[in-house]
Amino acid sequence: MFGLIGHLTSLEHAQSVARDLGYPEYADQGLDFWCSAPPQIVDTITVTSITGQQIEGKYVESCFLPEMLATRRIKAATRKVINAMAHAQKHGISITALGGFSSIIFETFNLSEIRQIRNIQLEFERFTTGNTHTAYVICRQVEQASRKLGIDLAKATVAVCGATGDIGSAVCRWLDARSNVAELLLVARNQERLLEMQHELGRGKIMGLEEALPLADIVVWVASMPKGVEIDPTVLKQPCLLIDGGYPKNLATKVQYPGVHVLSGGIVEHSLDIDWRIMKIVNMDTPARQLFACFAESMLLEFEKWHTNFSWGRNQITVEKMEQIGEVSVKHGFRPLLV
Repeated sequence: MFGLIGHLTSLEHAQSVARDLGYPEYADQGLDFWCSAPPQIVDTITVTSITGQQIEGKYVESCFLPEMLATRRIKAATRKVINAMAHAQKHGISITALGGFSSIIFETFNLSEIRQIRNIQLEFERFTTGNTHTAYVICRQVEQASRKLGIDLAKATVAVCGATGDIGSAVCRWLDARSNVAELLLVARNQERLLEMQHELGRGKIMGLEEALPLADIVVWVASMPKGVEIDPTVLKQPCLLIDGGYPKNLATKVQYPGVHVLSGGIVEHSLDIDWRIMKIVNMDTPARQLFACFAESMLLEFEKWHTNFSWGRNQITVEKMEQIGEVSVKHGFRPLLV
């Protein structure tokens, strides 16, 4: 059985969803209540591969909200992630994906040092961040969507915003080794890590966001922040492909400008309907078919019986592992979102 650990996008969203899911005691509560709310399994999932294989899974709502980071309730945020992992393990889930901020919190606050949660000894091999599949999907979106827009990657400048993160560094490696992009612009806050990334690739220009945006034919946004991001669309090239691979995804509503094409990054479509409720709750356009690529990674690992933390640790994703997960993604009927 596979598992998905997720969270909602805001307090207001959480209150609305709690009412819809039949948890009225959560629906009118404020942030302090959500800081203490325990994880819950709120959905049972059935997925059928195009091979005919069928698997089952559970969705674990962590009750984490981005406001916890924005209001410095760090202990509450870390407790949410680790308790949700213990909850998944307690229910016998073989491989569970950490979605949204869950994996970011796990890495940022070194939660791997915490192994004992009450009477449960966490087995980290049961968990995956899903970042390898997410990075693969974003790179395929770059390649396929650029063709649709007539952008030649061999002549294109690609800015990767969040280039030193787990997903961002993997995207840079793929674009360098497989996509033959003309120019890579590396954008991130940590200058030391940027220099390490540049040294590893043997290429790439380190730039600030404001400097990089006007030069880019393609912008890959893979930085996740509780309050999202502001981009002035008037400085962007026309045409420009903007892939929003961060969380929460808000660029499609904030960047609306002629010639600027915004694509939800790290989203896949399945060839067959998935029996679940949760993607409707997170407002996917086609909730029976569309899902986050990180969630799909746990499904793929369950299909293949690879019960291991396929994606784990910071900046460990290789092009070879992206190709490996990409092959089974295609095999089981997943494809990158292109609309």
